Amino acid sequence: MIVTRPADEATNWVEALQSRGWQTLALPLIGIGEPSDPAVRANLQRVREQWASFDALMFVSSAAVQHFFAGLPATTTADKRDTRFWAPGPGTARALKAVLAGHGIAASRVDAPADDAAQFDSEHLWPVVSAQIHPGVRVLVVRGASPDADRPPQTAGSGREWLIARCQEKGAQVEVCCAYERRAPQWTAAQQAQAAEARGPDSLWLFSSSEALGHLRALLPGTDWSRARAVCTHDRIASAARETGFGWVMSCRPAMEDVLRGLESLQGVSS
Repeated sequence: MIVTRPADEATNWVEALQSRGWQTLALPLIGIGEPSDPAVRANLQRVREQWASFDALMFVSSAAVQHFFAGLPATTTADKRDTRFWAPGPGTARALKAVLAGHGIAASRVDAPADDAAQFDSEHLWPVVSAQIHPGVRVLVVRGASPDADRPPQTAGSGREWLIARCQEKGAQVEVCCAYERRAPQWTAAQQAQAAEARGPDSLWLFSSSEALGHLRALLPGTDWSRARAVCTHDRIASAARETGFGWVMSCRPAMEDVLRGLESLQGVSS
């Protein structure tokens, strides 16, 4: 099993999969770092200082939470108002609750899809938060940026863009800031060789991002993936895996137990 999440996130997944008997290798397909554009960094600093003036902050990932709050001093109760904090899934919600506790903000201020939601994404977050939106409400979306100018923006048609549109339709004022930058990974020669070898019927890749598949295509151009298999944590990612050429693709929710149940239901998969 090859885990392609960013390095900081991959460790927990590798350990959990190994504890269930899966031979697992981390090959991160997204690098995470500080925004390289000075204008992006300046905007991030501005909204960090003014976050309590927003009625809701939506964080697209745990990386968005960690980088937004990094170095941010604790605020006084008077500064906190009643701002809500939105998360599209349980991982981001856990990260939010942990960091907010350090700022004296109750976990009850975090909104996320129910644990038994069909999927963890913006579309399933919207029914939870839509009643908060009315004309004049201010929403901040905290996400990542990409320095790849030649590649179409990953947000086009994505869940977060859909949610922004719904908020605007109800009269909300929406701002976006980038708290981190997604980059192509810097693989070692050994990692490059490991990835190139993982093309056969015994190869099973775990993808949590369509962007990761774009980086895989760039790192190993022209590779035939038709005999390899992919487990994807959203239907949009599964479509990207099929476009990349993976011959067998399964979609499931991005929760560890869902991934494990999906893996354990497979017939003839070597662990």
